[in-house]
Amino acid sequence: MTVAGSIPAVEECVFPAALRAHAQRTPDKVFAAFPDGRAWTYRQMWREANAVAAALRDLGIGPGDEVISWCTSVGDTLRVWFGTNLLGAVHVPLNPALRGRILAHAVDTVSRARVMVADPELHPRLDVTERRHLEHVLPPFADADLARVDVVVEPERPVQPWDTSMILLTSGTTGPSKGVVCPYVHIATTAEVVAEGGWFGSADRYLVSLPVFHAGGVFAVANGLLGGASIGVMDRFDTATFWDVVRATRSTHATILGVMGHFLMNRAPDPRDRGHTLRRAILGPVTDATPALAERFGLEVITIFNMTEASLPLKSAPGPSRQGILGRVRPGVDARVVDEHDLQVPDGVPGELILRADRPWSMNAGYANDAEATARAWRNGWFHTGDTVRRTPEGDYFFVDRKKDAIRRRGENISSIELEAELLAYPPIGDAAVVPVPSEFSEDEVLAVVVPKPGAELAPEALVEFLRPRVPYYMVPRYVRIVDDLPRTPSNKVEKFRLREAGLTPDTWDREAAGIRVTARG
Repeated sequence: MTVAGSIPAVEECVFPAALRAHAQRTPDKVFAAFPDGRAWTYRQMWREANAVAAALRDLGIGPGDEVISWCTSVGDTLRVWFGTNLLGAVHVPLNPALRGRILAHAVDTVSRARVMVADPELHPRLDVTERRHLEHVLPPFADADLARVDVVVEPERPVQPWDTSMILLTSGTTGPSKGVVCPYVHIATTAEVVAEGGWFGSADRYLVSLPVFHAGGVFAVANGLLGGASIGVMDRFDTATFWDVVRATRSTHATILGVMGHFLMNRAPDPRDRGHTLRRAILGPVTDATPALAERFGLEVITIFNMTEASLPLKSAPGPSRQGILGRVRPGVDARVVDEHDLQVPDGVPGELILRADRPWSMNAGYANDAEATARAWRNGWFHTGDTVRRTPEGDYFFVDRKKDAIRRRGENISSIELEAELLAYPPIGDAAVVPVPSEFSEDEVLAVVVPKPGAELAPEALVEFLRPRVPYYMVPRYVRIVDDLPRTPSNKVEKFRLREAGLTPDTWDREAAGIRVTARG
């Protein structure tokens, strides 16, 4: 099988077809290993996918219909994912941290799902939604119920490689979150590129260390399933338990992005730093500390450039050491670095990375229910990544900056536009802007620069309490600066570069210094 040009066979890219094939050929092989010692074989995963499919079919779900999963457990999400796809339906996983208008946008605007499977403790948050499409909100399927079901579900029509497998929500980097339409070939191509050259094989186990509502987690699962290999399940990344989970699940591969690597390196040296099964990792971004991390934990490391909309267009050789390197263009992809008019810039000059692929359906099929965003992203026949890079004459690509107005904190992308909307909903605030500032750990921290309404009293502590129930925990600003006015251009746009340049001024309030912590648990 080659990445360029041809489409993979159905069993090589369509998840239920692959699951069925492996359940027949190697039924007792472990597909998913859990840290508590439980394991799901291919036979069991296939059986549970059919049980969920039967339940969804009873609710009228069929080819092309959408089903939302909103679960904290990877196992629960896998059941809904594979059961949905078995019917030829489209899986829409949501971040369990969503709430408020951001949740309403995902449920009412991005998705057209009539059925949602959600943890019961999340159900009250749905009160903010209009439920324009939702008819059924179900709790996750219980082990005991699934164990009593023995059925094989056939879709109304065969599921094809170019059909839509899922809609993955972006983090809203240029506005409200968009739903990336992902054909089966799109996701399978990424898994194929990861595995090529024997880097990952059927005897390996990929640790799902990133959430399965993010592309990184989805691609890890795809690697395990489509390769006839297996996955290790980690419901939530935790520095303190990461290596214990690796050992318990006997995982051989993982993706370690952004602050995850920094946190692992900051832990005190341990005699067991190399006493684990992990052999290889995708790691990024590459920093001066990357070689040290690989050496300390005994890992072969590569780095990549990827995004929800793409299929791993850039990949490095093992052992990348130059800061910011993304790798080289893989076979089957064309890449250009362009200016604002889509004209190619010379090597060494920063510009936006744009992409196209030889293989049909191997990149996103647009944004769900958003034709304008699709047209903007795919203008002139190229997908525009929104990321600024530079290319060397030798063909290496280096990351420069995000063209999009986004903040990345603790592995999560944050839309400044969405957060600013929530800040402006606070009655004492008349104007607001959000910018990234450097974190002591890597990536970004969130700085909110706010202007009080005339005569209003504005206390940062009260603002944090206002935001807690309205936004995901990772969006609550660490820093708040109160100013009289925001710098603006003649066309009335906020000059955010001035706010970034000013950074943390002496009058900036620090939430953590004030002893206020905001976590996923509240």
